[in-house]
Amino acid sequence: MSMLKNILVGQSGGPTSVINSSLYGVIEEGLRNKEKIGTVYGMVHGIEGFLAGNFINLSEVADNEPIDRLKITPASFLGSCRYMLPEDLGDNVYDKLFDTFAQMNIGYVFYIGGNDSMDTVSKLSRVALLKKSDIRFIGVPKTIDNDLVMTDHTPGYGSTAKYVASTLKEIILDATCYAHPSVTIVELMGRHAGWVTAASVLARTEYSRNPYLIYMPEHAFDMEEFKKSLKAALEQETAVVVCVSEGIADKDGRFICEYADAASVDGFGHKMLTGCGKYLENYVKAEFGIKCRSIELNLPQRCSSLLASATDIDEAEKAGKAAVVAALDGETGKMITFVRDDTNGYEINYGLADVNDICNKEKKFPAEWITADGTDISDEYIKYVRPLIQGTNIAEYSDGVPVHLKPAYYR
Repeated sequence: MSMLKNILVGQSGGPTSVINSSLYGVIEEGLRNKEKIGTVYGMVHGIEGFLAGNFINLSEVADNEPIDRLKITPASFLGSCRYMLPEDLGDNVYDKLFDTFAQMNIGYVFYIGGNDSMDTVSKLSRVALLKKSDIRFIGVPKTIDNDLVMTDHTPGYGSTAKYVASTLKEIILDATCYAHPSVTIVELMGRHAGWVTAASVLARTEYSRNPYLIYMPEHAFDMEEFKKSLKAALEQETAVVVCVSEGIADKDGRFICEYADAASVDGFGHKMLTGCGKYLENYVKAEFGIKCRSIELNLPQRCSSLLASATDIDEAEKAGKAAVVAALDGETGKMITFVRDDTNGYEINYGLADVNDICNKEKKFPAEWITADGTDISDEYIKYVRPLIQGTNIAEYSDGVPVHLKPAYYR
């Protein structure tokens, strides 16, 4: 067996349009350090798939395919999962994992994901201490929700903000081209944090204030206040566009989507929130008697690579590379963080934070960036987000459609 330690990398949670850029960064930096690293392996379907024996030799993929195509390939190339490791660090599942790590001569494990993924990094690094293992575990941030603490922003968010702003501009033009009164309600992702919905403010132009109303989970939603605000908006605009987060809730914490039906639950026990847009559509029709439609942008918010931000792609790649550098420097139990420096224009440096200070915590949208009535976003947010959406994805095409790298789970 080679004396060189190997890399194992996985992806977890909801995909983004740039999560594979972080994977590319890990692979590239791993291959560049041939004097320190042997083979780069990838978990197929995250830690859950790895437990079932599913992994791929990414070094071989890089030798035989244009691996840089990962940067223009959306979703999770390695496949994803929503799997929570046991709280009991003495559980047999950890013995199985560390036995497999030893058999594969793994020295460095990288997990690309959001809050729950950082929980996985936390548990594995703590078990390593208990087992006196020298394996190093590093988390690479990812989430379109932008809700990880201790980092200026997360890879995936800039592209989602760009997608939301770009798509909303088209929806607004379509929704306002008729002379009769109407309301269009656009439902966007965001369980408890309104970062995605906030990006809708970027769709405004010098000729249209739409979206006229923006509602996020950080401010309690009131049906009567909504009715008043919408009435006032319709006095100013013939056609009004309203943007809402899927997780908007009333003052008692009840989700608006639950006004119609109880929300189902995902594998982590999180309520699967959808339907507040449709509920509000029916409410507007009943109360105002005018044309109203609701639109749920759904998965394209996180997987539209054609509207990915070049800045986001670049930063995601650098985050993956920074993770490998950190592990080689002896770091473990950490997550890569983004540190903004606006001294001479927008610049990002890459730092480290203890995953135990990150996992199971949530960064809400700043209350001071929301207007007092909870229907609009301040200019401070626009200054914050503008740099994240700059540049475009230079896609490859064949026969008129984009070309992507064949995912590991199809091999």
